[in-house]
Amino acid sequence: MTYIVVGCGRVGAELADRLSLRGFEVSIIDQEPASFLSLPAEFKGRTLEGDALDRHLLERAGIREAQALAAVTDSDALNAVVGHVARAAYQVAHVVVGNFDPKHRPMFEAFGLQTVSAGTWGAQRIEELMVHSGPQVVYEAGNGEIGVYELKIPAGWDGRSLEELLAGSQSLPVAVTRAGRADLPAAGTRLQAGDVVHVSATLEGAQAIEARLARS
Repeated sequence: MTYIVVGCGRVGAELADRLSLRGFEVSIIDQEPASFLSLPAEFKGRTLEGDALDRHLLERAGIREAQALAAVTDSDALNAVVGHVARAAYQVAHVVVGNFDPKHRPMFEAFGLQTVSAGTWGAQRIEELMVHSGPQVVYEAGNGEIGVYELKIPAGWDGRSLEELLAGSQSLPVAVTRAGRADLPAAGTRLQAGDVVHVSATLEGAQAIEARLARS
């Protein structure tokens, strides 16, 4: 399967390398030859220099057979147009575009493109970590009967076990993130202050955990 990345900045280079490491055939396009220096030396994909709106270049990149395309240049307008061309002219199944200026989001909505706004998402996550202390739902299944909740471990639970935290709360552990690294937890996992714990739980279960943390 062919995957195309348009834009070899920090996001594009990281994305192309991750796709390549998964064994996919990857083509990455950028107008500036120096931008390809951002790729690791062991990158096995194709690099193509030129204008991403040039159909001949897109076809050399394999767009007619492409499974997916991501447009992540630093130009929102270019990302929108390339994404629209990929979907409308070449029927690429999965098209994702980067949005760098929130003021331009209506343009992406007009094209009906799947959009990732790194700045908006990052600001939202930082706000949540700074302001909210209770469990925050990050995913809901069905009609909301079960959710994945995010909890920050306070100092009072430092050294205590995950099993103790979740006991009798109608919940299951999903992940424990410590210093930016997430791991699959075991029941006996010892918690540290500042850990971020994700649990799958009912609302009642999440509230029970929140109350338990608050009592610490």
